[in-house]
Amino acid sequence: MPRILLEVEYLGVAYHGWQRQPEGIPSVQATLEAALMQLLQHPVEVVAAGRTDKGVHARCMKAHFDTPTKRRLYSYIAGANRFLPPDIRVHAAEHVADDFHARFSALARHYHYQILNQPVASCLLQDRVLWHRHALDVDLMHEAAQFLVGTHDFSSFRSQECQAKSPIKTLHFCRVTRQDNLIIVDVKASGFLHHMVRNIVGVLLKIGEKKYPPEWMQSVLEAKNRVAAAMTIPPQGLYFVGVDYPAAVL
Repeated sequence: MPRILLEVEYLGVAYHGWQRQPEGIPSVQATLEAALMQLLQHPVEVVAAGRTDKGVHARCMKAHFDTPTKRRLYSYIAGANRFLPPDIRVHAAEHVADDFHARFSALARHYHYQILNQPVASCLLQDRVLWHRHALDVDLMHEAAQFLVGTHDFSSFRSQECQAKSPIKTLHFCRVTRQDNLIIVDVKASGFLHHMVRNIVGVLLKIGEKKYPPEWMQSVLEAKNRVAAAMTIPPQGLYFVGVDYPAAVL
């Protein structure tokens, strides 16, 4: 049966995350599946590269589904968007091999966390960034983030609800930059634990406020204990921005 890979963008404000929830609780997965079922006139199960939490957004989520219906690729894009609400959009579609898997074929996943660092919150960016009124030192935050690069046990940044079999992940990079009043934490890893990015940013904020030195990040990492880190920050500044696959599978 032909397998189609979609590129999906969504604003997570109205949804209880990507993953399908009990009836009556909105999710991105269920909403996308319902739109595709209207288009294709058969049941559809969509599998995503990652499972974003409630309130988390995506710029380029990859997700696959199988269909016996033969259509032009653009018809999957236009047809799905016809039945989707305006806060979810399909931007691309392509044919992939039958053994391709949006989640298990992935080599790495890429997230941004966006912090609006200014004295007054923005009404236009509400639910799209984390507002932080106190001044943050981006250079100290970036210096601290470099302690995380490499293969480590990330237990200090793992939520109690995390179901991952291992806390060991390889973090390819973690960059902290400023664009005017917007601070972006740019992180790519082989995989992520539940709340891992949000817990990392929580530590970075304390360092950016100069409450702790950059070396505190290394101490938190080596503790391998969630209580050593800072609080879990809210989800609204987090964006899934991409996923890497082997060239041979696409």
